[in-house]
Amino acid sequence: MLRSWFRPPGRVRTLGESDMDAALGVMRAQRLTAMLAAQNLSYLGPGSQMLGIDGESGLEAICWAGSNIVPVGPIETVEAFAQHLRRRGRRATSIVGRADLALEMWRHLEGTWGPARDVRADQPCLVMTERSHLEADPRVRRARPEDLDLLFPAAVAMFREEVGYDPTRSGDGYHHYVKSLASSGRSYVVIEPLGDRDQVVFKADIGAMWDGIAQVQGVWTHPDLRGRGMGTGAMAAVVEDILTFAPTVSLYVNHYNVAARRVYEKVGFRQEATYATIHL
Repeated sequence: MLRSWFRPPGRVRTLGESDMDAALGVMRAQRLTAMLAAQNLSYLGPGSQMLGIDGESGLEAICWAGSNIVPVGPIETVEAFAQHLRRRGRRATSIVGRADLALEMWRHLEGTWGPARDVRADQPCLVMTERSHLEADPRVRRARPEDLDLLFPAAVAMFREEVGYDPTRSGDGYHHYVKSLASSGRSYVVIEPLGDRDQVVFKADIGAMWDGIAQVQGVWTHPDLRGRGMGTGAMAAVVEDILTFAPTVSLYVNHYNVAARRVYEKVGFRQEATYATIHL
């Protein structure tokens, strides 16, 4: 009862370091779709942007409210988070997470934050926990810092194709992000001669890691080489390497991207959840 007295159920509050264990418990109940919020658990100190709602028995829902909005918990708590975010004002560029939660959040925010640039309501979340039965492409390797000049144009091409705008138009942030992935061994590449020069012809990144799950993002094959089977062998190689240090490989894909979904099915991925993303 003392907890309920000091922290009224249903009220949105900012989480701090003392909430770490409780926040982990909420996230582990939805491990696959909580990953993008869980990446920010290290920021539970001063100035935290992690919001929480307490129930009668303790913390029952959280919402990362940084550049992305990522709700985690019972769907009944989303409206309270949305009301809090409306009062605070829009700062985010997207809402992402478990499909029903992300879409419910947008339902409450659309009237003041809309219209959205894009609503992707059905993004199957796929996983693998064993090596593919397909032969892994031996050309796939982890990118190195010296690959950055070749990797960055491929990353920009992927981003333009996937998100719909040029990530370089707002400064050097995306360049620093791609550089950090290459420097930390979280990008995979195939570099081959194409045209009159060497180019990255396949890439994939580990965009998030948490609780034994590595989430693959930024998968891209050069347009001139699509439809030739490169993606299947390359993804088999990415999965094989990741499984040496993480027991679960995950990714999410737009339901309408039939070609990509076919590749992932051939490699051995299976669906275990559904994401949604609203680009603001």
